[in-house]
Amino acid sequence: MAGPSPSLVAAREADAVAASAVKALQAAGAQADARERYAELVARHQRRAGRIAYHYLRDAAEADEAVQDAFVKAYQHLGSFREELPFDVWFTRILINGCLDRIKARTRRERWIVPMTTRAASSAGDATPIERDVTDRVAAPGLSPEETLLGRERRREIARALGRLPERQRSVFVLSHVEGRTSKEVSALTGLNESTVRVHLFRAIRKLRALPAHDVAGAPEELKGKRRVTS
Repeated sequence: MAGPSPSLVAAREADAVAASAVKALQAAGAQADARERYAELVARHQRRAGRIAYHYLRDAAEADEAVQDAFVKAYQHLGSFREELPFDVWFTRILINGCLDRIKARTRRERWIVPMTTRAASSAGDATPIERDVTDRVAAPGLSPEETLLGRERRREIARALGRLPERQRSVFVLSHVEGRTSKEVSALTGLNESTVRVHLFRAIRKLRALPAHDVAGAPEELKGKRRVTS
């Protein structure tokens, strides 16, 4: 069984040092210094948190809000953080739970409110579905317009394919293959036992392989017959 990579071990050690320092500053009442030190953790994990939140919520603005809420909640509850659990695992669990709460709240709202899913087109009587994608909001530096467009479409194809999976299978697949988590870490993040994580991952890969080729263009190599070790 492969262990964490040296870079991951080093990153987690840095997280533990920063989290301990923030806790000490909070306990001493030095809130300004605590927030400044906490910004190190935010900077280190914000981009990854955004990817996870978007895969759950499928809405860029709501994903941004979920990430910010998770960082605030983690800061407020950092006193309960124990260093034996890596900060990234502890924080991601907070983030995922927040995303699931938002999905439940959204479902309740949609029972009563008809969502506004169309916008007026230039010609009278026409309507075009609104498509929101996190890739529309972030331009990759140094790329030509053609490369940016191709990269955006590739990410949209992957997102469409993942969007066809049931929620748990999508979550397990994203954490395992997009975030590179082991089965043990996915278990800690989702609350599922490791055998259930492996079952969901197997089913997700099988379903993605069964989709038309254009729906999984650019997807991870394991969808093309290669298998990765997850624990």
